[in-house]
Amino acid sequence: MLTFDPFVLPQYLLPQHALSRLMGYLTHCRNPLFKNFFIRFVIRMYGINMAEALQSEPDAYGCFNEFFTRSLLPDARPLCEDMDAVLSPADGAISQIGEIQTLWLLQAKGKSYSVTDLLGGDEERARPFEHGKFATIYLSPRDYHRLHMPVDGALREMVHIPGRLFSVNQKTVDSVPALFARNERVVAIFDTSVGPMALVLVGAIFVASIETVWHGMVTPPAGKEIRIWKYRDSPAPLKRGVEMGRFNMGSTIIVLFGEKSVTWDEDSYEGKQIRMGERVGMKSSGN
Repeated sequence: MLTFDPFVLPQYLLPQHALSRLMGYLTHCRNPLFKNFFIRFVIRMYGINMAEALQSEPDAYGCFNEFFTRSLLPDARPLCEDMDAVLSPADGAISQIGEIQTLWLLQAKGKSYSVTDLLGGDEERARPFEHGKFATIYLSPRDYHRLHMPVDGALREMVHIPGRLFSVNQKTVDSVPALFARNERVVAIFDTSVGPMALVLVGAIFVASIETVWHGMVTPPAGKEIRIWKYRDSPAPLKRGVEMGRFNMGSTIIVLFGEKSVTWDEDSYEGKQIRMGERVGMKSSGN
């Protein structure tokens, strides 16, 4: 059973999208006094290591969002050298990882949600992930917020699914049923050497927008309808480790693979802190 926390209940009543738009305005504010104070406050509060940033001087960023989505030095996130390794797409903590039970994945202890709902209600889109593998990674404000490819992949489809903007911290995940299938999200589906892979970028309150490298800003949306982009004639595959998108403020990314495609490492466990480029699993033999 999920538990309800007094912190979570007000989120049902908050104007989630309006607050996120306000946060977007504030994080793009270029007033030097405001943005410098904001950046330095967050660095101190979360102990952010600016020595690994390509631009290490906090006041050099034009606005808070430029700092938050900062690029890192080329050697700050070395990729696992094993070319059969599945890489972590982000810095963060593994919230859940494991097998998809038919078409259900775990959100928190005692609570699951469906792959079909997560991917926008399309059974055909969800079916290739039946009995597959999933990993959910939570990015905190201290983390690097660009997202990268776990394996080589050719983009097939992108789907923007409007929804709520509940927080994705652990208290809320433990309390709100099917949270990841209720929040606004962007789904990118790739063809890989081990079959289909979905990267689900989940929005949250105060996440001002989600971007991908091939489209630019995808959210906030112009309307409330699901939007779909097909890429049948997509360019060359995105290579493992290259940037595929970013959160303008923090959130969660969910990785889906099909059946018998990958095997998660034994030391990839719930609660583990990981960095982008580290190995979390291996492509299954025979693929």
